[in-house]
Amino acid sequence: MSKPRAEKIPYGRIIAAACFSIQAIGIGIYVAFGVFFNPLMSEFGWSRAVISGASSVAFFVMGLFGIVVGRFNDRFGPRIQMTVTAIFLGLGYGLMSRITSVWQLYLFYGLFFGIGLSSIDVIALTTITRWFSRNRGMMTGIVKVGTGAGQFLMPLVAGTLISRFGWRNAYVIIGSIAMVLLILIAQLLKRDPIQRGRPMAENNPSLVATPDLEGKSIPFKTALRTRQLWILCILNLTLVFCMMIIIVHIVPHARDIGIPAPLATAVLSTIGGISMLGRVVIGLSIDRIGCRKAALGCLLVLIVGLLWIQLADEPWMLFLFAGIYGLAHGAFFTAISPIVAELFGVDSHGALLGIVVFFGTVGGSCGPTLAGYIFDRTGSYMPTFWIITVMSVIGLGLMFSLKPIQSRG
Repeated sequence: MSKPRAEKIPYGRIIAAACFSIQAIGIGIYVAFGVFFNPLMSEFGWSRAVISGASSVAFFVMGLFGIVVGRFNDRFGPRIQMTVTAIFLGLGYGLMSRITSVWQLYLFYGLFFGIGLSSIDVIALTTITRWFSRNRGMMTGIVKVGTGAGQFLMPLVAGTLISRFGWRNAYVIIGSIAMVLLILIAQLLKRDPIQRGRPMAENNPSLVATPDLEGKSIPFKTALRTRQLWILCILNLTLVFCMMIIIVHIVPHARDIGIPAPLATAVLSTIGGISMLGRVVIGLSIDRIGCRKAALGCLLVLIVGLLWIQLADEPWMLFLFAGIYGLAHGAFFTAISPIVAELFGVDSHGALLGIVVFFGTVGGSCGPTLAGYIFDRTGSYMPTFWIITVMSVIGLGLMFSLKPIQSRG
């Protein structure tokens, strides 16, 4: 049998670049929705609660449909799922240019765009997990840097388009470009080296590593009966609940304590920028010390940050919080996929990650709304900060209890 010809560019690099781009585009335009708040309020007179509610619905729908996308991805590969959801994503964003009532806001953005988002994390992270085992943590961290890049760039792009062409045209432009790019990227995706018809190790094994052997993976139905899966689900719900509160409410909190608007916005940008460093650091740490120890360190950093924000009443103190929290934020969202692979293997990784992500989206949908309700009742974010600090400590305890599954392998 002839030896396969070596490729000039190992396909693992193409997979990594594709998954990076999926994260940057999808999460970037989700975050950019905040730039449209003022135009929508000015045009229709809707409250912040009504507009942010559509974002919460999209976040929830993303998690719900992510379970289906993950299951299909395990069976058929990512190309078809990514293509279909890219159409929903672009269509939902583009149709926002036509809205005249609240029900359209929730249909086009909450439902259509939410379905489009459902593949962004599940497909990108599961694909990178299947392609890389030797340096899975590092490669997951690099791909998740795409999230931070999108969070930094897309709001700037949206703001520029709104100022030049108006918010309706901006929706069409962003939605159309995102849909085309994601469809093209989808054609590059392969579930794993075997589906691509290549040997398990190509000309550069450090870039295209062998997926876990089937014997080391736990079947989907068996995984559903393990306590580890449900501990991980509750852990993700708890921590995403806390983290989305910070992301949504940090700017209003900064304004409440007298920080000027440009500095308050810069605090949020700092979180996004530092989170990219956190994603790389956690990725390298996972490969060296394992998922559990790396995640425990991440949670300790998060708790320190949440304690500090309760003392922060000056700009420098809030920027220090942004640095501490940004590290933990980027690290935790990067660690979830490798933890699932470490516990259960890769055979059902898409479906299991979809379930874990869904629990996170439930927490992320409820958290900001509850924080707003508490503020309306008390006039302060301090009760909320104490609540999320306690919940983060609970999350630390859950991570301590997350032991390997003894029967695996």
